[in-house]
Amino acid sequence: MPIPTTAKSSDIAGSNESLTTWLLAFAQLVSWGSVYYSFSLLVVPMEQSMGWSRTATNAALSLGLLVSGFAAYPVGRWIDHGLGRRVMTVGSVIAAAMLLLWSVSSSRTVVFVAWIGLGLSMAATFYDPLFAVLTHRYPQRYKTKITLVTLVAGFASTVFIPLTQYLVVATGWRFALAVLAGCNLLVCLPIHHLAIRSSRLDISLDHVKSERRTVDDEAARRVLRTPTFWALVVCFTTYYATFAALTFHLVPLMVERGVSNTVLVVTMALIGPAQVIARAVWFVFDRRVTITTVGFIVVLLFPASTVILIFAGKSAALLWLFALCYGAANGMMTILRGTIVQQFLWTEGYGAISGMLSFPSNIAKGIAPIAAASIWDIARGYPAVEWTVLLVSLISAICFFIAAQTSPRRHPTPTSD
Repeated sequence: MPIPTTAKSSDIAGSNESLTTWLLAFAQLVSWGSVYYSFSLLVVPMEQSMGWSRTATNAALSLGLLVSGFAAYPVGRWIDHGLGRRVMTVGSVIAAAMLLLWSVSSSRTVVFVAWIGLGLSMAATFYDPLFAVLTHRYPQRYKTKITLVTLVAGFASTVFIPLTQYLVVATGWRFALAVLAGCNLLVCLPIHHLAIRSSRLDISLDHVKSERRTVDDEAARRVLRTPTFWALVVCFTTYYATFAALTFHLVPLMVERGVSNTVLVVTMALIGPAQVIARAVWFVFDRRVTITTVGFIVVLLFPASTVILIFAGKSAALLWLFALCYGAANGMMTILRGTIVQQFLWTEGYGAISGMLSFPSNIAKGIAPIAAASIWDIARGYPAVEWTVLLVSLISAICFFIAAQTSPRRHPTPTSD
């Protein structure tokens, strides 16, 4: 039975839906670029000035990812209950405050505290919360909007890696962090406050709010009884574990092989554009293919890219082919992750369900790089890491096939706007 709603246009979104989507996409670019992609550029100068070890510094990032995983479910549930604006606005404030705290840190304890806060901000401002907002706000058009958001945000590394590097060289890592904090306050904060309605559907009647919350909470509980959900849990957890392991070890892997610096740089540079191009292709052909078809392509393309990497050696052509396949797989996976729950299960309780999916995935992201390093240390080489990544990625593909076969919506059709 449909739940009645009332609408108002007291925000940007109420007057211009397209502008709203573009603004939220730009905020994603800034959030990802200022918090996530800046880290690798700040590690070395921070270690040099503070005398900290590489392990301790990277442990702060891992801690942040773990915190983000634990916070994903409550954040998603709050968004289900109509608190999207509040969650993402507060998340931007926390991001700015923690970046400032990091900039004045003089001990590792303070950096760890800052990354606990940044973990909370990532859970509140990155893709998952925004996907939940868009799904609830535009139940018939969420897929196109999620694709557009990821297309724009895909340029986060392209914009913020050179920007952060310039700031570090020109002003030092502390001032660079202060500037990144300002980006969250001046860009993300106002966008999240103005472009997201204060209630998910602007529901004004208390009994309707209560009914909607009951529906969402029941949907979140019901999903735990479906094999599709658990297949997706394993699928995404294993995928993001392998992707994180390979991403953080790709450069040392190529160095170990003796790959030339030019080939190495070009290989790394191709990954970002490949992600964006793959998302653009999906955006263009969105109405012509089902989510299941794209999902099969994604979960098979990643292990295929790993096979290419294993046998590439020092070949520039094969390494570049790997980078294109690897980047394309991750680019499409982001959209798949944001739309598969609605396509394979249901839209009710999306925020909480998405949070439950993110919890193990984010933990895997934090643990995988360290686990890969342990495998390398035991085997004294990266071939063992590569074969482990291939094996685990095949598990991800198998679980996606299981999810597709057991889905309550076994034969989904393309979403049209």
